[in-house]
Amino acid sequence: MTLASCGVVLAGMVTLVSYSVTLYRLFCAATGYGGTTRRADSAPAKMTRSTVVVRFDTNVDKHLPWRFVPAQAQVTVHLGESTLVYFRAQNLSKAPLVGHAAFNVTPAKAGPYFVKIQCFCFDEERLEGGQTVDMPVDFYVDPQLASDASTNDVDIITLSYTFFPSASPAEGKDLSRLAQTTARTKPDPVNGATQFGQRCAACHSLSQNKVGPRLAGVVGRKAGSIPGYSYSRALDGAGLTWTETNLDRWLAGPRQFIPGVRMPIGVTDTVVRRDIISFLASHPTAGPAATSDASH
Repeated sequence: MTLASCGVVLAGMVTLVSYSVTLYRLFCAATGYGGTTRRADSAPAKMTRSTVVVRFDTNVDKHLPWRFVPAQAQVTVHLGESTLVYFRAQNLSKAPLVGHAAFNVTPAKAGPYFVKIQCFCFDEERLEGGQTVDMPVDFYVDPQLASDASTNDVDIITLSYTFFPSASPAEGKDLSRLAQTTARTKPDPVNGATQFGQRCAACHSLSQNKVGPRLAGVVGRKAGSIPGYSYSRALDGAGLTWTETNLDRWLAGPRQFIPGVRMPIGVTDTVVRRDIISFLASHPTAGPAATSDASH
């Protein structure tokens, strides 16, 4: 009797939400049904050494003349690690158009453990005619993924988006608020050198340790790995490699990214962060003595 009652209730819910996009989104967000992700204001305080590969898939409805592609095919992330990735959208028409992104993850059982902090999919998004924009998605995979018996075999997650014409175009928000337009899509290492000199050089150098460790060769290096430099316990135990994505998260807010580290300030401007990282990436070494790290 109880089982039958539950079946009737579930059938009623599915029937109801099938008639309401808003209710369906709320239902899926609350339950993880169909691979729907969760939302959070920030990542967990700690990440684990376990990793998972996150792949990206994009589609556009035939009635919306946009081009929409991921800036990266996939990333490997630690469980609990806040990760920033980008997707590029281009309006192929001459008129302003508003779109809305539907999304899910596969396998569906991983949906409740895939958590978004920032995403363009939360709003109706407007692109001007011919405009191209790089859009950020900030996410993490909940460490509980590894302890759930039903998901402990998941080592690859695919995040999929499909953009549709908006049913509420009057609510459209300008996508350029999220990221760079085409003129600033590519990082500028020359501007990065200038910004590094203005914002970072008081504490950091490419070739020698100062308040912070030397930074030549930082991209691709394990955090806390320079012999003889005294790191915070938090950074030393993070088990982190300084990819460009991790550097972006670090510069955006060091103590939010890894609680307990000593670095007190970040760089709030997305374009400036990308330029600084491009500058650092262009200096893989500064000679035999130059081994480095990103922070302290």
